[in-house]
Amino acid sequence: MIPKNNPIIYAVSDSIGETAESVVKATTSQFVEEKFDVIRVPYIKDKGQIDRVIEEAAANNAVVCYTIVSPDLREHMADTALAKDVVVVDVLGPMIKSIEKTTGMLPRNQAGLIHSLDHEYFKRVEAVEFAVKYDDGKNPLGLLKADIVIIGVSRTSKTPLSMYLAHKRIKVANVPLVPELAPPEELFKVPPYKIIGLLIDPFKLNEIRSERLKTMGLSDTAVYADMNRISEELTYAKGIMRRLHCQIINVSNRAIEETAGIILEYVRKNKERHGDC
Repeated sequence: MIPKNNPIIYAVSDSIGETAESVVKATTSQFVEEKFDVIRVPYIKDKGQIDRVIEEAAANNAVVCYTIVSPDLREHMADTALAKDVVVVDVLGPMIKSIEKTTGMLPRNQAGLIHSLDHEYFKRVEAVEFAVKYDDGKNPLGLLKADIVIIGVSRTSKTPLSMYLAHKRIKVANVPLVPELAPPEELFKVPPYKIIGLLIDPFKLNEIRSERLKTMGLSDTAVYADMNRISEELTYAKGIMRRLHCQIINVSNRAIEETAGIILEYVRKNKERHGDC
């Protein structure tokens, strides 16, 4: 039995339980003055597992949120919860029944279809793994495999952009531009239309870097945030971008989502023109 501290909510599923947990977290976020313990219980396959969850939920005065596609297991969950006076929320059941009634179509009632049949899901996972592997110029060989290569000086949001785009199934590598470090030769072999250069207002960059130094417990007078150093880095970066003839985006007053939107539109147009990115 789990010690009773924070309110407990079980996210129960006959698959991996992501949907149930997401619903729970979205709901609990509305209760700002209370913390909740969310317990995910995936891969429910039989009535005995349901009995154990309900037994534990009853002992902890917990709520159970579940995404179970099997009509038999859903019914058992509802009946057992009623008998034990446990509050349960069926996320999928009502929606499945409504669609079935409205369209006359019969559901497949197979757990995990959203992932097992979703090719886009696997492309997203692959893109995220790619972004992590080829982040911050770690491995120059990845530049020639990327859909998009992002370049720019430190603190121009290269990594957050790479991860955001990865969740849109775009394979992104990024390379920091530092005057003392020559860019990898592979960068100059990447087609110019696959490269995005990020620029930023020097005063904005000074502000960002100064805040970064403070969070690290360092003085904001360090060379990293020095205006002369910043101007030197940006001048160097512009020179590299001119050599590459790449697309340039000024990120000074743009949120990550806005910059990503520009890049996604750029990628879309490149697919129409070149068909390979």
